[in-house]
Amino acid sequence: MDDLGAVNRRINELGERLRILEVAGAHPTGAGQAGVPAATTDAADVFWALNGLKQRTGAGLGAVVYAGAVTVPAGPVEWQIGTTTEQVLESDWTQLAPSLAALGNPVRLSLLQAILGGASSVAELAAGDGMGTTGQLYHHLGQLVSHGWLSAAGRGHYSIPPEKVVPLLVILTAARRIV
Repeated sequence: MDDLGAVNRRINELGERLRILEVAGAHPTGAGQAGVPAATTDAADVFWALNGLKQRTGAGLGAVVYAGAVTVPAGPVEWQIGTTTEQVLESDWTQLAPSLAALGNPVRLSLLQAILGGASSVAELAAGDGMGTTGQLYHHLGQLVSHGWLSAAGRGHYSIPPEKVVPLLVILTAARRIV
């Protein structure tokens, strides 16, 4: 019976953590729209997002949240996602390797950049420098599609799914900080 009680307590604890993260996702941090501080926000508070996260998650729970509000040629994209630190640390990171490996190629990154910039057809993409042969181009596009970074938007046309735009930009932003 003690094991069942421990399991129930753990389920309740996880439910509360999920509720906290859902609340954080439903209400942007900071004083402004989409998590951007309003002009009246204290300019000295460079950690406005971090402070908002701490307020929403409570002491000691630890969480990671990323968000973005961007406008790309396909239109505006707003996205926010969060998870507890425990969930990240306890997950199997090796399962992420294929998705990350799909991004670890200069041609694929160039393709994603071109598509995010408004190109969508294979002809437009092939016109870019260093894209290789048509066969190579389709190989790279196939890799990005199979790992969810691109979707086929009709015959010979590709797009980045809206829910992948901000995560892609977050990964690139993080990589720029460590290079």
